[in-house]
Amino acid sequence: MLLSWAVPKGPSLDPDVKRLAMQVEDHPVEYGGFEGVIPEGQYGGGTVMVWDHGTWESEIGDVDEALRKGELKFTLHGKKLKGSWVLVRTKPRSGATKPSWLLIKHRDKYADDADIVVTKPRSVVSRRFMAGIASAAGGNIEKAAEADPA
Repeated sequence: MLLSWAVPKGPSLDPDVKRLAMQVEDHPVEYGGFEGVIPEGQYGGGTVMVWDHGTWESEIGDVDEALRKGELKFTLHGKKLKGSWVLVRTKPRSGATKPSWLLIKHRDKYADDADIVVTKPRSVVSRRFMAGIASAAGGNIEKAAEADPA
């Protein structure tokens, strides 16, 4: 299973910027490469892009214990995201079924103040923007295009 978080504004390479990361249901490993459209009304409905891919490694020994304590330090080896990061659990939101977290970049040689979501908006799989993915899969092109750069 893939532990999964949704980062609504995308990750930031700036260590001074904390991004909300909502823990979502775990996904089967096979879903890791899915790009296309999930029908509206289904869980996660809408256009799905593989924005980055790579591997990660824990910077601590026991990942389960770190998650229980609410602080997971890890290193990313992605096409776009690299270096050291941390997920820090916040106080539970009223009515939430999964906790929310903050995703924070550590200060390392990969830290930067450039907005990587803007500078590298294309899929690492298809090189398409969201509208192109929606178009190819019969999705809502107009809605998907809202996530694309102007």
